[in-house]
Amino acid sequence: MHLRTIEAVNFRNLAGSVEFSPGLNVIYGANAQGKSGWLEAVYLLATTKSFRTSHPREAIRHGEKEAILRGSVARGSLVKEIQLLIAETTKQTFLNAKREPMIRYLGNLDAIAFTAEDMQVVRGAPDARRKFLDRAIFGIQPSFLGTLSEYNRALKQKNALLREASETDDPLRFLDLIAPWNDQLITLGAEIHSTRTGYVDKLRERLSPGLFQHETIEIRYKSSLDGKGDLSDYAGLLRERMGLRLKNEIAIGYSLVGPHRDDLEILFDGYEIARFGSSGQQRSALLILDLAQLSVYHDVFEEHPIFLIDDLDAELDRTRIEILLNYLDGRAQTIVSTSKRSIADRYRDRAATFQVQSGQFLSANQRTNM
Repeated sequence: MHLRTIEAVNFRNLAGSVEFSPGLNVIYGANAQGKSGWLEAVYLLATTKSFRTSHPREAIRHGEKEAILRGSVARGSLVKEIQLLIAETTKQTFLNAKREPMIRYLGNLDAIAFTAEDMQVVRGAPDARRKFLDRAIFGIQPSFLGTLSEYNRALKQKNALLREASETDDPLRFLDLIAPWNDQLITLGAEIHSTRTGYVDKLRERLSPGLFQHETIEIRYKSSLDGKGDLSDYAGLLRERMGLRLKNEIAIGYSLVGPHRDDLEILFDGYEIARFGSSGQQRSALLILDLAQLSVYHDVFEEHPIFLIDDLDAELDRTRIEILLNYLDGRAQTIVSTSKRSIADRYRDRAATFQVQSGQFLSANQRTNM
């Protein structure tokens, strides 16, 4: 799989289009010229999500009502045209000029991004790690998006009832209203738990813990129900815990039990990396997780997704850059950004290099033998 071309219309300060190499691509230019914007555009086109904002409408150029991203994707001999339209309140997806639902659009182009924002996967709260897992699962199982959306919808409805119950003098009258939402959460929660734990098992098998450091990286899916009973009967255990915690949930006005409270435990030499790991170790851990994700994807589809690295030299030292790019060589189409022309020059003999200014590509050095 590789992205042959991408075009941006009314997206941030970007303008025009570019043709990428199927191998290594280096985008360089001064700060605030659009380098990260082009990587964001690629990631959005692939996933319909941004790694810079949780509201893609913020990327619409000021004064415009919508932005459009178009791309040409090659998978073997098959070429598809994909398009994402971003409006103030909606996103529309198109495949070969025909509008398609999100679930049929996702999977036509897949991308993994290594960015400063993604460091929250190893440094931040459990929510960032759950999102990391869920994004990875969407890439190989798009139907999981529907399961998670239904769970979140049911959770929202239950929480609304819990808040209302917490503010009334007669909370018991809400029990019958809450029960059907709990039934949905149990069914959907069991599916989410099974899918996530299964994916973490696959990820663990593909870890390359010694790629950057001598320390050993370990991961484990950490259910909020750990130690509460038999996790092999997750649905039964979830139902039991919901019954036991219902009064507490009503008292505080939100749900206390379910996979929305789970975590991915990441350890370096047996220690929690978020608390005890150095910045270098944390970057290495995220890269190791990303590359394992790349391998799991290949196990399923026998091809690799695109790998994006924003602000290459700011996040990685030269040794890690060399190790990473050597690992990716011959595996995945790789697109990186840097503010340093010297880095683009260093890889000019093995990469397509592109200079960006004011959101436009000024020059390109395409490798013809890639």
